[in-house]
Amino acid sequence: MIDLSIASLLSRYRRGEITPASVMAEIRRRSEACRGDNIWIHPLSADEVEPWLQRLEGQSPDSLPLYGIPFAIKDNIDLAGIPTTAGCPEYAYIPKNSSLVVQRLLDAGAIPVGKSNLDQFATGLVGTRSPFGATRNSMDPTYISGGSSSGSAVSVAKGLASFSLGTDTAGSGRVPAAFNNLIGIKPTKGLLSTSGVVPACRSLDCVSIFALNLKDGETLLKITEGYDAADAYSRKNPVISETVVDSESFTFGVPQASTLEFFGNSHAEALYYRAVEKLEADGGKRVDIDFAPFLETARLLYEGPWVAERYVAIEDFIETHADALWPVTRAIIEPGRDIGAVDAFKAMYRLEELRQVTAEILAAVDCVVTPTAGTIYTLAEVEADPIRLNSNLGYYTNFMNLLDLSALAVPAGFQPDGLPFGITLFAPAFHDRALLALGRRVLE
Repeated sequence: MIDLSIASLLSRYRRGEITPASVMAEIRRRSEACRGDNIWIHPLSADEVEPWLQRLEGQSPDSLPLYGIPFAIKDNIDLAGIPTTAGCPEYAYIPKNSSLVVQRLLDAGAIPVGKSNLDQFATGLVGTRSPFGATRNSMDPTYISGGSSSGSAVSVAKGLASFSLGTDTAGSGRVPAAFNNLIGIKPTKGLLSTSGVVPACRSLDCVSIFALNLKDGETLLKITEGYDAADAYSRKNPVISETVVDSESFTFGVPQASTLEFFGNSHAEALYYRAVEKLEADGGKRVDIDFAPFLETARLLYEGPWVAERYVAIEDFIETHADALWPVTRAIIEPGRDIGAVDAFKAMYRLEELRQVTAEILAAVDCVVTPTAGTIYTLAEVEADPIRLNSNLGYYTNFMNLLDLSALAVPAGFQPDGLPFGITLFAPAFHDRALLALGRRVLE
């Protein structure tokens, strides 16, 4: 079985042991064996992949940083000439151009494997809200994969891609990482362009990265980030240094015990505290923080007027094709039409107050460490209670983009049943590389 990490593939390409064509052929064989996991919406055929292989002919693996590296693309991100559905067949269109982030990866030598499954219109943290089927967890097919970037995460975890692109508005780049034992990078808003991305909440959306290891994540962040004048929400990174954290000591925040929630999962709770103890043993100073302002912010995302932004994102489509929406997705987005300006401004005022409060908390630590999700659910459990359980999964994630934070999800062990558990490190905007440096403390 081929190791798809970037360094391993490049090394074997240099030695002539494998070729990009042989890797893509192996991935197609693996994908066929995983058909029942509902990972892909549009896996690229051999003919569709061939132009990307031809572009590499005559080139050296040393000439391109991602020479022959296969990657998956969440199907709300454009790849030229391939349909974008956002998880809704009736919405589909064929873009003339790839999204800027995809194009940067292609220019670096990466090869697209396919367009991956997602919770429809990137609305959900479960990976089950798709007419293309519920994506199954890579470790146990009776469990959810996490969403909305479900296929993106599982494609990497199952060895069908070296890395993948997702999006993250409320946790969609972090929860699937935790549930599939991956690195999940939720960049600062605007660090990666969202040109060529179907919006969920345009003012909050981020393109995210799933990777097999931190080194790959660092490489991919460097290639994909950059200001985009065509994206009104793009931002220039003012941080020059690669790391802004003392390599010998650091301070990390932990939510007060009364605000931690594991929804009855004692194994997840034990793994979280073990991760905290490891950080302390590695020289970290733990500081208990008031987590209530973060939780109040999280509630604004789906209980406040930002639901209206999801409606705006697909307004023309939902007004003419409402029946095409997945029932749960429609139930969440459609009420956004009736949210008024008065409520919107009240929520915006409150959000600014919460930003000030949380900024003071964050100023006292290098990062905050939380569970990525307090628990995980079976497919059957989510089918029986789709909205409440999805809300539980956003307990530690929904506030992140409203507060303009950067975040990194990393693996943190396994439950006795073999399911993975993960933690998230978060910090203010543009601390992306500092978090990658701290992530090494968890994984060493």
